[in-house]
Amino acid sequence: MARNDKKPQRKQDQSKLQPDKISTGYVPDQELSERKKQILTAVIQDYVASCEPVGSKALLSRHQLGVSSATIRNEMSELEDLGYLMQPHTSAGRIPSDKGYRAYVDSILTVDRLSPKDVASYKEALSKNVSEVRGLIELAAGSLAENTELTSLVLTPTYGESELRQVRILQIEPGKAVVVVVLSAGVVRDRVIHVADVLSQEQLAQIASSVEKALAGQKLSSITLLTITDAGQPEGIPESLLNQVLYETYIAIKQAENIDVYMKGSHQLLKQPEFADPMMAHQVLDTISQNGLVAGYLSDLQPDAANRQQDRDLAAFAIRIGQEIALEGLEECSFVTTTYRLGADVRGKIAVVGPKRMEYARIISQMEFVNHVLEDQYQAMNEGLTEPQIIKEVEGRELE
Repeated sequence: MARNDKKPQRKQDQSKLQPDKISTGYVPDQELSERKKQILTAVIQDYVASCEPVGSKALLSRHQLGVSSATIRNEMSELEDLGYLMQPHTSAGRIPSDKGYRAYVDSILTVDRLSPKDVASYKEALSKNVSEVRGLIELAAGSLAENTELTSLVLTPTYGESELRQVRILQIEPGKAVVVVVLSAGVVRDRVIHVADVLSQEQLAQIASSVEKALAGQKLSSITLLTITDAGQPEGIPESLLNQVLYETYIAIKQAENIDVYMKGSHQLLKQPEFADPMMAHQVLDTISQNGLVAGYLSDLQPDAANRQQDRDLAAFAIRIGQEIALEGLEECSFVTTTYRLGADVRGKIAVVGPKRMEYARIISQMEFVNHVLEDQYQAMNEGLTEPQIIKEVEGRELE
């Protein structure tokens, strides 16, 4: 099945991966009075909306700060001295620094409920009929990119702890077959293989049945080539032909452990003023298109300590801003990442990437809602589709 934004797996490039470390120097609540927090919030809100430096007069006219223009200027000057604001040009207003965004996210930001419009949009997008986890995940990535107007990245779950349920080997034509693997997590993986022309469908079914009978119920992580070779010993099949099919079956089973990355909305970044420079846009898109690099980075991200300690709404989120991102070329971006769960044991990562000037509260509320809908849809999908139906659907697709 063609996927427009899905890229092939690439080996993780260690030369582009730096240690993930918060380097803004921000220590919560040590430097910021309530007034400074108000002014910093106002600057961020205006800059997010306009992408233009913000001056004291603009803040005075747009926000009820309860102080004079002179007081606002003084506070902005102090915020700049402390590293929370920057002045891109001498005659310009101020813009938030990475440290300013970090202070805002860690101690000021509050997350509201999703708007009814966004709720309806996500429910419609994610209620489409799909029979596999991969299809559900792809829907989630697409709807998140569309509604946030940014780029979404979704990692497929790791299935090492899932149990093997079914194995089928279905002949497509002489010399060609498809191995279908069904896991306890409701995951289906299929792999087209080449087999000897002399092997019949009956013989292929015998091999699959012997493997399934011996290994059904075992965790994917515990299955080895040796266990499959020992399991698949039907009589009457030449050993050399049998071993070839068993090896291909092993590869099909173990490929379920691979992490795939679905990227949607890559064109959304090009709409942002920060990436108007073609060279910068190319660098950002090149980095986030490297699946192995992105998968390794997102898999290692942990929720921010400051939010875990405060038991905030953001406790499940990892937010990396500008220089904090340990991927080359993303210094003008922010990553918002969290873990989605499908049932008790299956989990993966979901992320939104965009300019540092993003609406963090809105993005987080949308990602939170997508997580809930994903879990509900996964449960409904598992309850509504039996394993024989899954096998039949895959067989029909491969024979088309």
